[in-house]
Amino acid sequence: MKTYRLVMSCPDGVGIVSAVSGFLAENGGWIMEANHHSDLETGMFFMRHVIKAESLPFGVDEFKQRFAPIADKFQLNWRIVDTSKRHKVMLMASKEAHCLVDILSRWHADELDCEIVGVISNHNDLASLVEWYGIPYHYVPVDPQDKETSFAKVNQLIEDSEADTIVLARYMQIIPPQLCQKYQHRIINIHHSFLPSFIGAKPYHQAAKRGVKLIGATCHYVTEDLDAGPIIEQDVIRVSHEDSVKDMVRLGKDIEKIVLSRGLRYHLEDRVIVQGNTTVIF
Repeated sequence: MKTYRLVMSCPDGVGIVSAVSGFLAENGGWIMEANHHSDLETGMFFMRHVIKAESLPFGVDEFKQRFAPIADKFQLNWRIVDTSKRHKVMLMASKEAHCLVDILSRWHADELDCEIVGVISNHNDLASLVEWYGIPYHYVPVDPQDKETSFAKVNQLIEDSEADTIVLARYMQIIPPQLCQKYQHRIINIHHSFLPSFIGAKPYHQAAKRGVKLIGATCHYVTEDLDAGPIIEQDVIRVSHEDSVKDMVRLGKDIEKIVLSRGLRYHLEDRVIVQGNTTVIF
């Protein structure tokens, strides 16, 4: 079934829900799902509606024109999404396969509503795996002495593919600031452990030395500040003194791939609204 997703945020006030619902009702709009949140601390209001497309007598372009007066009145930051147009996703990976394989498997099983337009990697290790799925594999080595040229190629591949979203499925390179800015809230990363714990190399070795009882993963949008962007999803799994570093790495990989796929799904379904460096997830 074709639907539209109406997503918005604005300064909180009286009459917002009434105005939006009234507009939809006046035009025969059938609301299939409705989510609202009022943040008392920031004074902001957030809303997400799923509307049966065939119930409206007009398409997205005319919707934007007719809805504009309401948007202006309430200072809405808003978008309407036609779900019949599949979201294009570019994946990026290095040598570790667990997150990449999980996303490809879910996509292949129609669990993720998107079109995967390619995989970019700074290594060739995963080429045959990706090509089995019939997806283009782009090997772009990153020269430590000339990262600018390498990421110019990455940017060109993203532009040529018309990707809406970029997913770093354990891509072990830092994204340059200019790309973070260009693709703001469009690059999704998975981070081992809860932020900001155990930043850097061998996080599970660090965790084992600290005797942690929980390990986890964080899915977040990429910003210029390393591993500090708005958080989309997090989860944890319990460990004990009986778990070796090898056990923790295995358990960590399990939670990483689950959290990344879940965060990507929220993003694809327009459930994420970014407010500053935090998020509202419907």
